[in-house]
Amino acid sequence: MGGSIFFGHIVLAPALWSIVPDTENRLLIMIKFGRRFNIIAFPSFIILILTGIYNSRALLTNWNLWETQYGQILLVKIIFVIAIIATYIFHVRIVNKETEEKLKVGKVGECERTFLRSRIITLGRMTVILSVIVLFLASLLNSGRI
Repeated sequence: MGGSIFFGHIVLAPALWSIVPDTENRLLIMIKFGRRFNIIAFPSFIILILTGIYNSRALLTNWNLWETQYGQILLVKIIFVIAIIATYIFHVRIVNKETEEKLKVGKVGECERTFLRSRIITLGRMTVILSVIVLFLASLLNSGRI
């Protein structure tokens, strides 16, 4: 998660501003990059979820867990992970192969392109914020102080 936050929002997006001044081409490059990145990112995220469940299986069978501070933080983390998955699904539904093809052939009007761009930016920011929160909660759970 940290790598995607760093590369996508701190390295790639600002670099594209200076390399590709045209908004439509920049949007197309971001969509292509995102689609290729998803080939690795989504399975990796699923593996992280599965290993998290596997590693906490002993804790999850204890119903008293949810009454502890650790359990409550874990529950909040689970909710934010579900929010990340929902954001991802919504993002993939907006930025699909059909949208990419429309952009390639120029069948997207200025209004639709602006709307699409603002949605992508909003969903990207939501993903970053949710990911940072999940990383923070994971560090809290791993610190052993709670």
